[in-house]
Amino acid sequence: MFDTVSDALSSVWNVFRSITISDVIDIVILTFLIYHGIKLIRETRAQQLVKGILFLVAFYIVSVTLKLQTMRYLLKLCFQWGILAIFILFQPEFRRILEKVGRTRLASFSIFGNNEDEKELTKIRDCIESVCEACADLASTKTGALIIFERTTKLGEQIATGTVLNCTASSAIFGNIFFPNTPLHDGAVVIRDGVILAAGCFLPKPQNEELIAKQLGSRHRAAIGMSENSDALVIVVSEETGTISVAENGELTRGFSKESLRRLLVHKMLPEQNLGDQKESTLAGRVISKWKK
Repeated sequence: MFDTVSDALSSVWNVFRSITISDVIDIVILTFLIYHGIKLIRETRAQQLVKGILFLVAFYIVSVTLKLQTMRYLLKLCFQWGILAIFILFQPEFRRILEKVGRTRLASFSIFGNNEDEKELTKIRDCIESVCEACADLASTKTGALIIFERTTKLGEQIATGTVLNCTASSAIFGNIFFPNTPLHDGAVVIRDGVILAAGCFLPKPQNEELIAKQLGSRHRAAIGMSENSDALVIVVSEETGTISVAENGELTRGFSKESLRRLLVHKMLPEQNLGDQKESTLAGRVISKWKK
């Protein structure tokens, strides 16, 4: 008995001794890819697909073990042609996954040092202030609004569906755009680099609309859909309750005030400028409820 335990411990020790730095790096990279792969497919149709594939693999192992030749042959055919069918049927999901991978930032090399960059920062700060003031005014009158801050992902497809304005952001302009029954009030405003680029834009539907809370209206659903398809920040003002919400990465966070919205926008749009205020920024929505997909 003692010899058996000793041999087992010796084998384990030999395995650990044989591990090199390359093996550790290999394991870390594989773990990282698996973890983020699970995050990407979670709560999507691809999640059910993975469950089905794992079930078929388990059934194939059972058929090989029990020597079920017919089932083994059929499952082998299924695996041979199934991969092609999967890519055809789930093309939208694979496209969204690749888009999310492409939006991932490994590092930020932006340096704000010259006068031109400082002007751009000032323009974005002024725009954030105008948006926060406008959202507070619209919320007080329960006027619906949908405002998008474009980031890395360019929103050319959505801009093409609206009316190009290319004007400086101000509370008065937002009030005119979203005033009830005006031509542009039903669509979304797209902001690029602190400038109102377009208004009256139509947005894509969310991936899993059936999972969204029933009490959320069309503006909130459009905001979630837009945040799923890009890295944009989407601000929604509810015309039923006057609640200010922000959608990002497929999640809708509700209950913002003017101040908490300002802190969030500064934290997200000017990250290099508020490193000392990160703790305050992340606590801006501590009591805010989240509506996930």
